[in-house]
Amino acid sequence: MFKKEIFAKIQVPAGGKVRISDFDPGWKQVAELWSTERKPDEEATEFRAKKVLAESRTQLAEAQELLWASDTYAILIILQAMDAAGKDSTIRHVMSGVNPQGCQVYNFKVPSEEELDHNFLWRHMKALPERGRIGIFNRSYYEDVLVVKVHPEYLRKLPPGKVNKNFWNARYEDINAFERHLTRNGTVILKFFLNISKGEQRKRFLKRLNRADKHWKFSLSDMKERAYWDDYMKVFEDALSATSTEWAPWYVIPADKKWAARSIVAQIITATIQSLDLEYPEVTPEQTAQFDEARRQLENEANGPG
Repeated sequence: MFKKEIFAKIQVPAGGKVRISDFDPGWKQVAELWSTERKPDEEATEFRAKKVLAESRTQLAEAQELLWASDTYAILIILQAMDAAGKDSTIRHVMSGVNPQGCQVYNFKVPSEEELDHNFLWRHMKALPERGRIGIFNRSYYEDVLVVKVHPEYLRKLPPGKVNKNFWNARYEDINAFERHLTRNGTVILKFFLNISKGEQRKRFLKRLNRADKHWKFSLSDMKERAYWDDYMKVFEDALSATSTEWAPWYVIPADKKWAARSIVAQIITATIQSLDLEYPEVTPEQTAQFDEARRQLENEANGPG
């Protein structure tokens, strides 16, 4: 496990101005996170990261069981990224040891007509995890200040008014207030921006195109959105700057190395749940007496006929 103070290297400070270029998506930042050596070996670092991921999964399974039993907090994990950054595989690898009964994943697509008839947070409110559960939003209400900001033509069914800086600032305020409300009521929010470079995205797109078994993962719309790369970096910077708060911080995860991204995300989730100091429900004296009686009956059965 890397030290908690290392989290500061990838956490967006509340009220800070974000520049995506300050966060290295590849080996440089990975080396800083994973090794104390001046010139770390990538292969050794990858081995260590995968080992830590396995350890984190074990600890996360234990933490999730305690989260479920205590029934006090909910965990909401938000994943945002450019296409091919590894959101799906991060969920699959990080959560592979968690009891499915205590975890739910939502992948939000283009809103329906019914959803457009409500405020932009409505469909996400319905999918929030209940106490004791981990909820994962694979994309989220942040799409409404990311994709929609790049493509304002997607805005529909809104009262007349200018879509200007004040409009977007109001949406950031709505998001911050919404997340503040959730945290005050026991939902712990973890927000991860998987920071992939444009060059690495190109490699992953080509891999999908060059392998028939990967064609299903590629969409021509991915190429369309790639053309807006600089616009997306700008809106991500705006959103992270405006909505990384003390109660719901953003983490910028180096995503060019999938093994590094998965391990870092797993550690942050595990450490966060462990920091809640949860306890299993206390058993009353009356329940203890009942359990003793149940134990006595079962032990007598073993000594009886048949």
